[in-house]
Parts: sequence; C-alpha cells; structure tokens
Amino acid sequence: MSSATVPVIEFDLIVVGAGIVGCSAARAFGSDGRKVLLLERDLAEPDRIVGELLQPGGIEALKKLDLQDCVDGIDGIPCYGYGVIYQDKVVHIPYPVSETTDKIASGKSFHHGRFITNLRKAATATEKYCISPHHFYAPLTIVCDGIFSKFRKELTIKTPDVRSNFVGFIMKDLELPLPNHGHVVLAKPSPVLMYQISTHDTRVLVDVPGKLPSTSNGDLKKYMQDIVAPELPDAIRVKFLEGLETERLRSMPNGFLPPSINNVEGMIMLGDAVNIRHPLTGGGMTVAFNDVVLLKELLSPDKIPSFTQTDLIIQQMSTFHWKRKNYCTAINVLAMALYRIFAANENKDLGVLLRGCFAYFQLGGECVDAPVGLLSGLIQRPMVLVYHFFSVAFYSIYIEAKSNGWSGLHRSFIMIITVLYTACITILPYLWSETKY
Repeated sequence: MSSATVPVIEFDLIVVGAGIVGCSAARAFGSDGRKVLLLERDLAEPDRIVGELLQPGGIEALKKLDLQDCVDGIDGIPCYGYGVIYQDKVVHIPYPVSETTDKIASGKSFHHGRFITNLRKAATATEKYCISPHHFYAPLTIVCDGIFSKFRKELTIKTPDVRSNFVGFIMKDLELPLPNHGHVVLAKPSPVLMYQISTHDTRVLVDVPGKLPSTSNGDLKKYMQDIVAPELPDAIRVKFLEGLETERLRSMPNGFLPPSINNVEGMIMLGDAVNIRHPLTGGGMTVAFNDVVLLKELLSPDKIPSFTQTDLIIQQMSTFHWKRKNYCTAINVLAMALYRIFAANENKDLGVLLRGCFAYFQLGGECVDAPVGLLSGLIQRPMVLVYHFFSVAFYSIYIEAKSNGWSGLHRSFIMIITVLYTACITILPYLWSETKY
C-alpha cells in the first residue's frame, strides 16, 4: 500500500507506551472525552523485576484516577510497612494512619505484568489499539517509553546516572520476619530488598554496585553465593540459595535523572523517560500516578479546550513542573540519600550515618512515622525530609561520640566535621538538582 493511499486518522492525543504511565494517562484523558490513541509495540504481558510494590501514596493516586480495581484479582499482597534488618536486628517501620481513611495506610505488592495487564484492560475501555497500516495525527503526544527512552534527547541532554544494578529473582514460599511488609537488609556492600508479590512468590532484589559481574560465566551467581548470601539472616539465606539454583537471574540498572521542564511543542514526556530515582524506596509508580493526576487537572477541557493550543499547554507544563515538586522531591531525594547511606560499604563516615539511621528508627514514634510517611508518598513536604535527615546526622554523631568516650574526644571532634560534611554532600546535591529548574 503506497503512502498516498494509507488511511489517515486524527486524534486529540497520542500516547506512546502502554506501561504504568501510558495506560493511566490514556485512561485519564479518555475519560475527559479526548480522542486518544495508545501505542505499544508489544502487548504480551511484561515480565520485569521492578515496579512490583505500590506505596500507599500511589494507591491514593490510583483512586483519583478510578483505577484502584487494577490491583485486585492478581494475587497481590497488602503491604503495611517495612522491616529493616541490620546485624540480625529487625526494626519495624509501619505505615502511618492515612488522613483520608483514618486507618493504617497500606500499599500493594504484585507481579508487575499482571498489574500492567489490568491497566491495559482499563485503558482499552475508553481507548483503541490500532495495528493495521494507518497514518495517525494528533496535536499532542505524550511519550512514556521508560528508562531506556529513545525520545529523551528531544527534551533534554541529561542522561541517567547509573551507579548500580538490581539483580532479582523469586524465592518460593519464604516466610519473612514481618509478613505483609517490605524488608530491607542493610548488607555489605549494599542493600538487599525483599517483598512478597503473590501467595508463593517473594521478590528479592540485590543491589550490585559498580560493574555487574558476568552472568554467562557464572561470576554473578558466585557473587550472590559468596558475597550476598552470608549477609542474610539464616532463615532467609536457605531460600535465597535455593532460588539461585532454580530461578533465572535478571538485572535492571539503578540510576538518577532529575526532572526537566516539558517545553517542547506538541510533546510531553512522563515517567522514567524524564525523571528517575533509585528504586530502593519503591517510589517510582507513586510519582508516576501522581504526575498523571496533576497533568489531567492542568490539561482538563475547561482549561485547555483543544490540544492545538500549544502556547497554553507550554504554560501549563511550567506549572506542572513546579507543582509536582511537592510530592516528587521528597520521594526522589529520599531514595537517593538513603541508598548512599545504606550502601556505605567501607566509607567510615557513611558507616556512622548508617548505624545512626538504624538507631534513629529504633527510637520509634515520630522518628519512624515521618520518614515512612515521606517514603510512602503520604507526606508531601520536602522540608520534613530535610529536618529528619539532619536529625539522623546529629543523632549519628551523638551515638558515635558517646561510644568514643572522653578518651576519644579528639577523634570525636574530627568525626563531627567529617560526618556533617558527608551528610551535606549526601543530600544537598540531590535537593539542588530537584529544585534548581
């Protein structure tokens, strides 16, 4: 068929990528009466090792998008908080009480592909998939093509800063210390995450800093056996080693990409294509769904009657960029700062902060409620993060100085300076990158 005879179909909006963001955006704008085309190159159920824990703040955003049913019927597991394990000690970090329901907040963990399948079903209730030869036109395109985006260069010269990889597999029928909770093991050289994603399956994600060992020659498996396994509690180690023998090891890069203003005429970029944080705290989907909620509000038909009004859209996207910082800054910066502390390895000052952070959580009360409120997306105030981060730093210094005693006063004086400096360079660059533009 020649290009001259290919049928032309016009839409109000084209959405590229039927993943987390694309499906929810297509559904959101379709429900506003827009004519939307959702494009995806592969409609097979995705099989990924990330995007499997949705924080309470993400659940709240799903409800605003009328997509809350998408977490049902997929053998998902309710999540009521975290357990942090350090040197065989476990501290319980429950989610706070939700202001909207007056009950303990909860998230949901699940197989990523099953969740995506439900989102695609919800999207196709108002949208179409077109695969026959056509020319498609729309005044506005929303691009949601993920961390490996091919379109990012159209918006920004920034690229993800990748310093580690998550290696993941399934552990069968593992009983975690705190059921219905995510778990973080503060291991050396970097943290290990675990959370149950279905009745019999528990996801384990091992952060591997630096260059990833080869899978083909067995180096990666050996790394898991020799370096990671000894760091795990005995009961978990058995299932971990079993899983290494029966499951395929897969990896995903962990990076950081600060947001950029969407100022390209006719295109909006959302999701990991334009803003990435370390998945340690599971905040990516929460940011994504809140982005769609905010974008739907700013580009509603009463504010933007037609997507041909390019100048108005550019103005609204500037508003979008700054308003989203209320919820994304705390999540993004917390993820990166926590990761740097939890991956302290042999860094002496980060080690002080790591021990102090765990001791701070052990205090309970507000020392737990506020940090997990930030992590869960329920507290959307970046200054709360700054306050508690430096509270951790000063508490860390206090604990270390106390252990040094009077005889180690000179060491404590030097430690105060170096630890405070390390705390500043751990969080301030990320805060600056999130707020400077």
